[in-house]
Amino acid sequence: MELTKNISLFRRTRALENEIDEFLDKLSQSSLHFKIAVKVYLRDCCTTDFENKLQDVNKMESDADHLRRAIETKLYAQTLIPESRGDVLGLIENLDHLLNLFEGALWAFFIEKPEIPGEYHADYETLTDMAVQSVEALVLASRAFFRNIEAVGDHNHKVMFYEKEADKVSTKLKQAIFSSELDLSRKAQLRNFVEHIDNIPDWAEDVADRLAIYAIKRTV
Repeated sequence: MELTKNISLFRRTRALENEIDEFLDKLSQSSLHFKIAVKVYLRDCCTTDFENKLQDVNKMESDADHLRRAIETKLYAQTLIPESRGDVLGLIENLDHLLNLFEGALWAFFIEKPEIPGEYHADYETLTDMAVQSVEALVLASRAFFRNIEAVGDHNHKVMFYEKEADKVSTKLKQAIFSSELDLSRKAQLRNFVEHIDNIPDWAEDVADRLAIYAIKRTV
């Protein structure tokens, strides 16, 4: 492969590079706050610690929105990286949706306050861990897209791995919930919270699929 295909996409766009890096930092930090928040909820329900984590994720989502708008402005107003502008915008917007999923799931916990039986806690935690690891791998793949295009696939395959593992856990958990003696309304609520979490790796996989196409376009 030609050396030029491995050069940073940014070149003379340092301010844009910094903002995209900061945006990816916000996404990564949100995933970690989300993981802690779910663990706290399972242990203690809606305590002050949980609410603090919810506010942390809210702030990350708000900060990321400002960064996304700044990135969009630079890409259009300053006509930066025109050959890849559409792909970069698509990537940032799809990554931004993950922040919305983190925030939405935590707000659902806060508003509905589901009573999750202890026998399901371990699987909820495992599912959350798979979701977070899929996002962490996607963040690394996204960073590689801008600096080392050949490394995108090295991280993307991990996104796929964690998404498949999350599917296994969510299926097992929903089967356990619906084979229990709980009321149907509680089963449905617990199932919904499984899906709140499982939607995260599902979306991460979708973004990774699109990122793979963006990477191919840059290397042909």
